[in-house]
Amino acid sequence: MPPVCRAPPTGTAPSRKPLAVLPRPGASVPAPAAGLRCDFRNLPLKQRLRCSRPHSPAGTHVQEGESAVSELVAAEDVLLFVNAAVTATGQREFRSSAAEQRFSLAFLHEYVRVNYRPVYAAALALDINDHNAALVIEHLLRTPREAEPGEGRLIAARLALLPPQRVYRLFGALRAAGVNNRRTRAIVRAWLAARPDPALDAVKYRTGFKTALRHVHGRLPEAETGDFLFAPGRRVRYENATLDAHRRAPYEQGALYELPFTVAEGFAAKHGIPRDVFLERIAPRMTRLERLRTDRAADLSVMPLTRLALYVLALPFAERVERRAELTAALRAAARRAAGPYAGSWGRVAAVLDDSFSSSGSAVKRRRPLAVALGCHFLLEALASPGAYAPLWTSGRDDPLLVHPYGPTPLGLRVLDALETGPERLVIVSDGWDNAPPGLAGEVLRVWRTRLDPERRTSVVHLNPVYDAEGFDVRRLAPSVPVAGIRDAEDLAALVEVAQFAEGRTGFAELRAYLDRRVELFLKGAEG
Repeated sequence: MPPVCRAPPTGTAPSRKPLAVLPRPGASVPAPAAGLRCDFRNLPLKQRLRCSRPHSPAGTHVQEGESAVSELVAAEDVLLFVNAAVTATGQREFRSSAAEQRFSLAFLHEYVRVNYRPVYAAALALDINDHNAALVIEHLLRTPREAEPGEGRLIAARLALLPPQRVYRLFGALRAAGVNNRRTRAIVRAWLAARPDPALDAVKYRTGFKTALRHVHGRLPEAETGDFLFAPGRRVRYENATLDAHRRAPYEQGALYELPFTVAEGFAAKHGIPRDVFLERIAPRMTRLERLRTDRAADLSVMPLTRLALYVLALPFAERVERRAELTAALRAAARRAAGPYAGSWGRVAAVLDDSFSSSGSAVKRRRPLAVALGCHFLLEALASPGAYAPLWTSGRDDPLLVHPYGPTPLGLRVLDALETGPERLVIVSDGWDNAPPGLAGEVLRVWRTRLDPERRTSVVHLNPVYDAEGFDVRRLAPSVPVAGIRDAEDLAALVEVAQFAEGRTGFAELRAYLDRRVELFLKGAEG
């Protein structure tokens, strides 16, 4: 049963600040998530506010003076958040709804920001996904009085990497929340001033651009762009080609092919232009991702590994077989690019890869978990020594190009098979729902680590592409096996490095040192 939350001893201050936003009453989970202070969700309000004492993963309370245990709990809390920020996108997953995902994420963001703000900001330098990066920036800008030194540089550097449409959506959320402090205005103005083509933004992101400018009282260097946004009837024509093409597009079909694809698409529909004709003529204006989304000929040689895996899995089986040589060569080339200098350096590697039915994902994240597993397969093949890689799919298939979501998840049996190969590294890529039989994988790994390999000759790591909203973390197989969330297969090598902190043998100081190094490298790359 969950540990009983106690008030701090009389005369002592709470070890952490109470949360500003608490979870909804009535939500229930069998036990508190590992590393969280207590189960806030089934407590009366006053007891929630008193509950500021951390507990260990086993549920024992941290007593005064047990700094080592306290540091391990802090490290676990931070890693729990990093796992969520890498995998969760607030969208529906196979076993949880979008509302559950958003609620769970909102709680974690508030919890970590209040208790570990420097680490919360440092997460911007990690490989967290864009959804959570925008949430981190929003939470930091909403609370300027708690700001730590260096936050502004981290925010500016991460904003430069985010897609423009997401940044404009973030600025809109800040305006709706009434966040307009001096730091926010400076950051927004700097980002807008760095945009390479304001006229293109005015056409492609018109509403977001106008909202951001109004919110910070910004000024545009070109009067034409300002007139286009705020006084569209003032000019008969524009000198800027993009602005003038947008002016002519409602009554001149040729003009829409001078516009960005997403803008031209609407004008094409108004003109009644056949879809195939439009796509053929607009092709030179399309980006790689737009070509992929519209099923145009995509350049597989430059496509990132996970996106390429998604592309392959979307093809019919017959086409995969017909294009086997081309697709396999493209996947291996993408994996070699992702492996970089680590190619061939991991020695003997065994992988357990989940292609069970749950790897089908959801309607909004179709086949995403399976695509991550497929990308990891080819990346691990590149990282292992030549001829020293043993892949094992949960379905028992041996043709990675033809994998598809099907059947239960017999992780325990596949882990046994993988360990029999005597690997130096065992990597498990799965959502962690071991159900054939339930719990076998955890028991196998426990016995292996405690009885058969206590010297840790074999390194075992679990990479999980699915966030478990109910548990506030990615689902783990066994306490002795480190787990890390993964969204893109390209991040595998970095995540295996992060997973070492999840083994419980390193404390908060080591984790902070690692994050400081990542922040330093991130800022150097952004400013260099």
